[in-house]
Amino acid sequence: METATGFPSHGFLIAFFVALSLSWSDAPNAQEAAPLPEYVVDAFGAPPAIPAGPLPDGLRSAVQVAFVDSIAQQVWGPDQTSALEEISASRDPRLVWVISDLLRFISDRRISASLTDAASSLLEKRFPGPNSWGAITDHLIAWDIPSPPGYLPVKRAIFTGVIPGWDKIFVEGDIDWRHVSWGGVLIDDRAYDRTDSTCNCIPAADNPEVSSAEEATWLKDSDIVFGIEVNDEFRAYPRRIMEVREMVNDTLGGRDLGIPYCTLCGSAQAYFTDQLPKGIERPVLRTSGLLIRSNKVMYDINTHSVFDTFLGKAVTGPLAKRNLQLKQASIVTTDWGTWKREHPETTVLVEALALGRDFDFRNGRDANGPIFPVGDVDPRLPVHEDIIGVVTATGRPIAFQRSKAIAALKRGNRISHENVHLQLDAGGVKAVGADGSDLGSHQAFWFAWSQFHPQTALWPN
Repeated sequence: METATGFPSHGFLIAFFVALSLSWSDAPNAQEAAPLPEYVVDAFGAPPAIPAGPLPDGLRSAVQVAFVDSIAQQVWGPDQTSALEEISASRDPRLVWVISDLLRFISDRRISASLTDAASSLLEKRFPGPNSWGAITDHLIAWDIPSPPGYLPVKRAIFTGVIPGWDKIFVEGDIDWRHVSWGGVLIDDRAYDRTDSTCNCIPAADNPEVSSAEEATWLKDSDIVFGIEVNDEFRAYPRRIMEVREMVNDTLGGRDLGIPYCTLCGSAQAYFTDQLPKGIERPVLRTSGLLIRSNKVMYDINTHSVFDTFLGKAVTGPLAKRNLQLKQASIVTTDWGTWKREHPETTVLVEALALGRDFDFRNGRDANGPIFPVGDVDPRLPVHEDIIGVVTATGRPIAFQRSKAIAALKRGNRISHENVHLQLDAGGVKAVGADGSDLGSHQAFWFAWSQFHPQTALWPN
């Protein structure tokens, strides 16, 4: 999608900056930022002052010269340099959100360096390469810098110009579009049950083929699996397969399920996609290729409604208008040997679904922390600490530090919080009610759970 100069194609950037000039003049004033926690200031420093209201006419003209003219003429000359200097001197950090969005796609080093210098000036902090995009975006998130007026149409023009399949996704809704970035892959827009066809995407699997435990000789006992039980039927989803597929639409125990796995968050989840309100067709979940604070953004291929992957809530589109909230089934993260010993009747996905690949992102690519911007992280636990998360009957999220919970349960200790009771299950942990009913718990990295549940309680306190 980029030209030889490193600029994305003319058409979408011209449309982008037309949208920019039209929308920024009449948008509502930005809100005052709330006081930041001390740990944010300690880690990122103090944010710059943030103006409110529309952009001045002169600044809008500078944006026109620096970006619209340079893209249309495929030139970066003295006029553009002067205009970018004016933008850099504007003292309006809100504009850095757009700089960040452009930086994610621009490959030309000279242009990238100029944009980075402008962001450094506006945020009053130096951001050297090579990953200026990540560092800049981390600061924007941590400081909670407001977006510029009219931000969504501008961002939509950038992203859909690069990948047209996103045109139905970038719409208003209960989602913070500031935090959405590109994960480096294309959208999976294949129709339901057509997942045998190839795609230049992270390929979901619909109605995957399974085998008995005895037939799964390709799995080692030490291999990690995600185990699910529905109505006394058990199934294992090997991590090796889920790191390739990242999304499965399946049926187990007579119930339909959508099962996303976010390698970046260390989190596999299972949502019931049946028994929905009248008039709602089963959502067929797909990977969009987008991220929000390093968590995958999933969507329904039928309605193009975006879901909060971590919460199972529709946040845009027709399903958001119906306030659809998917119920969650528990996933037990454990090893294959223990799972099949405890549940010998289990089925398991077949090896062919791994497509000949054998990734281990957790112990490789992701071993040293998030590789995409997440901003600030609640300091009560290390970023990549494994937790078992669940939401109580009163709606309060709680996270249990997995290592300590397993040790305590093995000693025979009781772990409870409100209606939540933890129990060991096939080498893993799940949350149940007093009657043993499934409460829909799952394992995740602490940074992911805490940012999507910012008011979470933590055990042990």
